[in-house]
Amino acid sequence: MTGHDHAPVHADHDHPHGLKDGHEHGEHGHSHPHGGVKGFLYDLFVPHTHDSADSIDDAMEASTAGVRALKISLFILLATTVLQAVIVAFTGSIALLADTIHNFADALTAVPLWIAFVLGRRVANRRYTYGYGRAEDLAGMFIVFVVALSAVVAGWQAIDRFINPRPIENPWLLIAAGLIGFVGNEAVAIYRIRVGQKIGSAALVADGVHARLDGFTSLSVVLGAIGVLVGFPIADPVIGLLISVSIMVLLWGTVKSIGARLMDAIDPALLSTVEHALGHTAGVEAVRDLRLRWVGHRLTGSATVEVTATSLHDAEHIAEHAAEHVHETMGNVDEFTVLPAARAHQH
Repeated sequence: MTGHDHAPVHADHDHPHGLKDGHEHGEHGHSHPHGGVKGFLYDLFVPHTHDSADSIDDAMEASTAGVRALKISLFILLATTVLQAVIVAFTGSIALLADTIHNFADALTAVPLWIAFVLGRRVANRRYTYGYGRAEDLAGMFIVFVVALSAVVAGWQAIDRFINPRPIENPWLLIAAGLIGFVGNEAVAIYRIRVGQKIGSAALVADGVHARLDGFTSLSVVLGAIGVLVGFPIADPVIGLLISVSIMVLLWGTVKSIGARLMDAIDPALLSTVEHALGHTAGVEAVRDLRLRWVGHRLTGSATVEVTATSLHDAEHIAEHAAEHVHETMGNVDEFTVLPAARAHQH
């Protein structure tokens, strides 16, 4: 190795620790199913954490967008929860109670994620040398825990209703409440997932998936109410129990997504995109030791490039241009270090 250069080109000086937008450009090599019912359900409940067509390159702007999404969705979900809680009192529906519990839990999950976004802006120090962005992934794990807990509570309530049945009143009002819950949750889900993909936040996408799950539990409430109308009152607790089971099953995809972030997993297609940008820099003969990692909704990394330069200055110049190409190709990468090495050397 002849030297290195921590390329400052396109660095995000507005962010205290120079992290940039982390959605996954060029990510086309997914292993999940495409097409058919299975692919549709997978994309609906386990969306990717990226949006290569519409990016936010400025770190502070990305963080602000995330906080704004949480504020607006928190207001919508709290309003939906209050409305449904009132209707629960009038109808006595256990399915609607389960749905209301999920909505309230979904609203609460915005709080730790909000704190994580704010915490992520703190300056890196000698103890947390990568900054505090990983707090976002911890918030994602908390979201998973809350979703699982709310599913268990709703399931327990459904079982209790089997043991202690109670007549459902005003089923038409129940149908209206279920539709309101679906619209409110789906609006929040679309908003959170879209912003989460734009800024590369797996936790915000997970929170959006949580809202989407709650939206479908609201539709299940509607089915339970229809069952009551056609003379099948036990449909209400049955639907409530099915809601709990389905949420636990669908939650697994989100657990894997958040867990992968905590384990520094990276999509191979992202690596290929960076490798392509480095390899197509004049003077670069080969790329090795390429590493990328997520820190919250930002990416950081390093690589060693084999160069044909005859001097240290030329080698560093090539490395600097290689880093520039990475930033130009992927606005979500910052703090990317390129180390030049002579072609004949083995690093």
